Amino acid sequence: MTETDMVHEQIDTIDALMAHYVAGSLPDPARVLVQSHLEMKPDHRSLVNSLELLAGEALESVQQASIADRDRRLAAIFASASPIMEPTAIKRPEYALFPPTLRDFVGFEAEDVPWRTRLPGFKEYPLDMDGCEVNLMWIRPGRALPAHTHKGMELILILDGAFNDERGRFGPGDISIADETVDHRPVAEKDRPCIAFAVSDGPVRLTGSFRQMIGDLIG
Repeated sequence: MTETDMVHEQIDTIDALMAHYVAGSLPDPARVLVQSHLEMKPDHRSLVNSLELLAGEALESVQQASIADRDRRLAAIFASASPIMEPTAIKRPEYALFPPTLRDFVGFEAEDVPWRTRLPGFKEYPLDMDGCEVNLMWIRPGRALPAHTHKGMELILILDGAFNDERGRFGPGDISIADETVDHRPVAEKDRPCIAFAVSDGPVRLTGSFRQMIGDLIG
């Protein structure tokens, strides 16, 4: 992997992430993560709509240029399959934990995830693809993950429950963005497990004291 696997520029805010989503520069797993976020929080679609409007205005201002082999290219476009329109405000059934885009991406519902225990109180299901490490995660209520930073970029969409770290609280529909500048120790809230969808383009590096690290590893 390289430091540019996720995108060609640093993403450090939700606004920057949405701009890359609109530009179509995110790898497929990250696109699925953002689209799932918008399905969980459709009111956040207003920012995407504004960015799409700005992109359209910028495109209209580009000087026109002739297209080589115009007739052949048009024939290929018309012969291609119709594009799949992105849902803008799909209401999930109350029983559905996964938003529709994520469910279609992984191929099953939340209750059917074939979890693998990685640490006591921490399970995951890997779906690595498209140059990214992609995981569904399950964290036991009250469990702390070992303190760490990142050798790349990590996006986490909270699907159920919540975790807290040095930056604040991340609950259902929230996206955590972390890179090498973030050193954190996520702790799941105590009332229910924290279930999340994570996409990263580099490994983590454990930090913190040896005593704390051992305690967090054994749970």
